[in-house]
Amino acid sequence: MFSQDRIMKAEDLATHIEDLKAQGKTIVTTNGIFDFVHKGHASYLEKAKRLGDVLIVAMNSDASTKRIKGPDRPINPQDDRAYVVASLRCVDYVTIFEQDTACEVLEILKPSIHTKGGDYDVEAMPETPIVRKHGGDVKIIDLVDGYSNSAQYRKIKAMENADGPRADFLSKR
Repeated sequence: MFSQDRIMKAEDLATHIEDLKAQGKTIVTTNGIFDFVHKGHASYLEKAKRLGDVLIVAMNSDASTKRIKGPDRPINPQDDRAYVVASLRCVDYVTIFEQDTACEVLEILKPSIHTKGGDYDVEAMPETPIVRKHGGDVKIIDLVDGYSNSAQYRKIKAMENADGPRADFLSKR
């Protein structure tokens, strides 16, 4: 299956999930922006996949990302971000959602397990009650230290605003 074929609307994916659950498959979800995918993302997604049979990434839309991260984000448009994430071997499906939290998409998908990175508190997450309401569990996955899109974005902006050859190179791109 090609990467583009694994990017689906949540409602279409929900029907497919019902079939997979009927086959005894464990459905794992995670959510995020995934603006530019790095080693930390790949490691996190591989760990999430090990918790079940099918990994679905619910990705914030461009509008949602702007509300959360500010007017300069995302760097990459949602369709590009979805394609890159869908091309990862450990990811089975990607769906894009418009809201600022994954609550509505999780209400549709009803995963067996929902995962978030180690910097989250399960009991404080707005998604937790929805996942549990449908019999699922929420798991926190340790992150790889030193990887963050926000930190990378700040570094790029600092280089862009600096004097010297790097700034000249970045301004021409």
